[in-house]
Amino acid sequence: MNIPAGKKVYFASDNHLGAPTVEESAIREKKFVAWLDVAKKDAAAIFLLGDLFDFWFEYTTVVPKGFTRTFGKLAELTDSGIPVYYFVGNHDLWMNGYFEKELNIPVYHEPQQYVINDTTFFIGHGDGLGPGDKGYKRMKKVFTNPLSKWLFRWLHPDLGVKLAQYFSVKNKLISGDEDVHFLGEEKEWLVQYSKRKLETRHYDYFVFGHRHLPLEIVLNDKSTYVNLGDWISYFTYGVFDGKKLSLEKF
Repeated sequence: MNIPAGKKVYFASDNHLGAPTVEESAIREKKFVAWLDVAKKDAAAIFLLGDLFDFWFEYTTVVPKGFTRTFGKLAELTDSGIPVYYFVGNHDLWMNGYFEKELNIPVYHEPQQYVINDTTFFIGHGDGLGPGDKGYKRMKKVFTNPLSKWLFRWLHPDLGVKLAQYFSVKNKLISGDEDVHFLGEEKEWLVQYSKRKLETRHYDYFVFGHRHLPLEIVLNDKSTYVNLGDWISYFTYGVFDGKKLSLEKF
């Protein structure tokens, strides 16, 4: 991907729209849409790194109610020729074609590699990567199992979505307490994951969400780990101007 002069690439993650209440989510959603309007002015591309919703499930003919402003703005962006790329997070694992068909947004379930203006990027949501977190990794295998999705689909949407939203908020109210504090490089498992990737291949930037904490950590003299923060407490995002990726606040 080559960025034309005066254009930028934007990155954002972890909006958790719909939580903890519809009313509180609506305020954050309007702020996010306002940011998309600003980004539209000079965006060469926009990467959304997961957990846009606190819960998402696509039935065959039904999608969860709400998020109209977000969907409308994303459609406006792609219709205008600005590519948007989406990486599923641990709260919106069950995507199945809606973004591709309705919004012309490719959806990725695994991290991807990009070269943007000769700068190499490794991009993903970040859940389930690196050492530890074995409980979540087991749970993810259950949730992504086709049988689990098939069984959930048989619940009436009013019951299924309401039940899932309850457990999503109850289990981890948008972000757990452990995400509030920097744990130190040795305990940051995404940092450790990035360092291990560098043992076999160079990347200029590792860009993740999931942690909810804005972080920029130099891995070596040529590689940097960036966590985008969230749109709940920090309202931070990444912007790449063709030479350097930086974290900014909206």
